[in-house]
Amino acid sequence: MPLAVPIKFLIGKTPYIYRSQPLPIMIKALTTLAFSVITFISCAQQPSANPGQEIVFKNVTIVPMDEERLIEKQDVWVKNGLIAAIGNAGNVKYSKQALVVDCTGKYLMPGLAEMHAHVPPVDNLEPMKEVLNLFAANGITTIRGMLGHPLHLELRRQLQSGELLGPRFYTSGPSFNGNSVKTPQAAAEMVRNQKNAGYDFLKLHPGITRENFDAIAQTAHEVKIPFAGHVSFDVGVWRAIEAGYASIDHLDGFVEGLVPRLDTIGEKRTGLFAMYAASYADTSRIPKLMTALRENNIWVAPTQALAERWFAADKTAEDLSKKPEMKYVDPKTLANWTKTKKDLMTQPQYDPAGIERYIELRRKLIFECNKNGVGLLLASDAPQVFNVPGFSTHQELQYMVDAGLSPYDALRSGTVNAARYFNLKNSGVVRQGAVSDLLLLNRNPLKDISQTQNIAGVMLGKNWLPREELDVMLKKAEKGRK
Repeated sequence: MPLAVPIKFLIGKTPYIYRSQPLPIMIKALTTLAFSVITFISCAQQPSANPGQEIVFKNVTIVPMDEERLIEKQDVWVKNGLIAAIGNAGNVKYSKQALVVDCTGKYLMPGLAEMHAHVPPVDNLEPMKEVLNLFAANGITTIRGMLGHPLHLELRRQLQSGELLGPRFYTSGPSFNGNSVKTPQAAAEMVRNQKNAGYDFLKLHPGITRENFDAIAQTAHEVKIPFAGHVSFDVGVWRAIEAGYASIDHLDGFVEGLVPRLDTIGEKRTGLFAMYAASYADTSRIPKLMTALRENNIWVAPTQALAERWFAADKTAEDLSKKPEMKYVDPKTLANWTKTKKDLMTQPQYDPAGIERYIELRRKLIFECNKNGVGLLLASDAPQVFNVPGFSTHQELQYMVDAGLSPYDALRSGTVNAARYFNLKNSGVVRQGAVSDLLLLNRNPLKDISQTQNIAGVMLGKNWLPREELDVMLKKAEKGRK
């Protein structure tokens, strides 16, 4: 059933539609998105240290993330992309060729993972590299790309081989949605093709019928490729949980799953991500939802930044367009984002008080996920309406704390939880033998989550990027304003 007013927004010049059934142009939008949003440097930055040079973080306070604690006055020796040794300051031996970084008063934690990122799905590597640079400049050392393209496989190869400097990259294949999947047979074939091509997972978008979804899920399990993303209205969150999503993103289907007699309301009245359905939700059903998510090991990528910045009435388009990070956004794209938010707020169904109740319900769902042992993943959905790559990841951390999580629990979503999600035993923590994807901060993030933005440097595997290099990257990324 189509929405009364199709909800869409622009990334670059391409309309991207959520929850509009039928979806007459969705597959075209999904496969031709061009992120003109940001103008960046055209090639990877060179770090101050030579790639592969040994690095010693001297006299640093470690935020290990194995538990909520700090380890003060430590030396951390990095060699060949791994943490070779950790010990009390002055007690760690290293070669004379090592670059020693004085970290007195600073804090060393694992790099962050952005688990709902977008890399341009276009036939050109350069725009992809540009987006990666902005993530890296913000201490995002791993990204999960949620809208795939065949050239992403080559991008991943170059990142893995060290030909290109940037975050570790996990990529979906092209979108499964109401336009790309017309029959169960076509669904099964598309799953097998993406598995054979070598994508890390499948990305699901709206508009998939229950019959076609069942074919996707069955075939994906047969060939052993995970699937993640949206929950189509015809599928519903309870079937999605049963089917074994690798992650449900945007809390999609959660609110609908709390609504009694949802069939009498329908998709048209619930709105985008059920933003108009909060008043129908029965919160006494939340424990059942949490139990189902936990027992079926369903990870949750909330993208609360999308709701807080796009949907909320208390954050105006004018105010958001003046945020410091918008200097990296192309003026035409920023104008599109502004129009998109204003268009949403002029819809007949839009009620500021109702939207605030909806956002509060989302915060409660995030809090309950954490409280009940449901795995949360740090995810902000950028580039997106007023969400700028890298910057929005840190904003998402703040929104998670606003939902009631401690800074430590919020940080877990982008460190140890991401490592668990990818089944990586030597990632997401600071310890000997772990990969050296690291974030050096000037202040303690366990005390104040906003300190993740107070970056002194970033370690991307074998490459050290001090603050000076990050500033150069960001300066070149700015888009001039007239």
